[in-house]
Amino acid sequence: MSSADLFARAQLVIPGGVNSPVRSFGSVGGIPYFVERAEGPYVYDADGRRYIDYVQSYGPGILGHAHPKVVEAVTNAAAAGTTYGAPTEAEVVLAEMVIDRVAGLESVRFVSSGTEATMSAIRLARGATGRDRIVKFAGCYHGHADALLAAGGSGVANQGLSGCDGVTDGAVADTVVAPYNRVPELDDTVAGVIVEPVAANMGLVAPAPGFLEGLRTACDAAGALLVFDEVITGFRLASGGAAEHFDVTPDLWCFGKVIGGGLPVGAFGGRWNVMEHLAPLGGVYQAGTLSGNPLAMAAGRATLELLDEGAHARLADTATRLADGLARAFADAGLASVLPRVGPLLGVFFGPTEPTNFDEAKVLAENGIYPKVFHALLERGVALAPGAYEALFPSLAHDDEVIEATISAAAEAAASVPVA
Repeated sequence: MSSADLFARAQLVIPGGVNSPVRSFGSVGGIPYFVERAEGPYVYDADGRRYIDYVQSYGPGILGHAHPKVVEAVTNAAAAGTTYGAPTEAEVVLAEMVIDRVAGLESVRFVSSGTEATMSAIRLARGATGRDRIVKFAGCYHGHADALLAAGGSGVANQGLSGCDGVTDGAVADTVVAPYNRVPELDDTVAGVIVEPVAANMGLVAPAPGFLEGLRTACDAAGALLVFDEVITGFRLASGGAAEHFDVTPDLWCFGKVIGGGLPVGAFGGRWNVMEHLAPLGGVYQAGTLSGNPLAMAAGRATLELLDEGAHARLADTATRLADGLARAFADAGLASVLPRVGPLLGVFFGPTEPTNFDEAKVLAENGIYPKVFHALLERGVALAPGAYEALFPSLAHDDEVIEATISAAAEAAASVPVA
């Protein structure tokens, strides 16, 4: 059955035909391809087409799809049962692995998604400080919890929404939105500041020099907790994530994606004197039926075991070669572009100047060029995310041959896009 047929069926039983809005192709037009299988750097759709995949499930596929070690780990775990509602050794092992890699992280709790991780971290910050207000940054997406949807990037922005119906004024009354890359003034009503250390949900916007350090200083002065949303950057920028990469230590971390090896997972953690406020030790309640489920723990362990320092260096080198090649391909076709890169994370904007905040990113994301390039690349077997506010995720499976094929396809695609 074709992707078109499957999409028609899906729209009869699933709102919009998709289970996450960005998958609908709403911001780029057309019909989404339905994936039948994936392997390494490729996905294969229901129409028999193969794509070089830079979505990689929006970040979990750091090894590439269906890595044999991960598949083996999940298979073995599933054979012993998929969920118990009781503690397992696998949870302890993965927690130890995460803590060993992240300097300053002393305790971690697993959940089932990045949204759960951020909403739990915010509740914990409020409970630990006895304060109500949270500061976030415009264009940073921290999942779909009500209090954090204010001025969110990524899927919210891709759908052309400034907020979200159903989120009451009261739900965001204690959420303060500040411009990214500008250190806000804080006072003693602020429980915490949550930030993507690299903003990867408004395209890709790097932190300006001194921004993260300034947040650390401001939080210390106000007695607020600094929360790094490392759902994307965690274990991708470096073994210790963005905290290691930028040498700035937050009070709380949020993780996801990579640590589940492609299975549903999230985690939040921090210093013991903050984490001990969680039930059953303290009065901040958080729970989850599938938290720490054995399949995700097994996949996460297998993934982290393969992510040594050499792996991170290879990822950064791959992203650099991809960025340089795409920049040349677009320039040769007369298509103005900027490709911001932080380690192995890569973004693409079509315009002359790299953005530094959401307002600037929005101008480039909505100038109408990205959908044209997206479809031109898709026709040539290269899949980017179907939305201009997403990052590219090259994996360890994207070897030299794959990168060169991508650059060649980009040159053809760019040449086919009319230049105004």
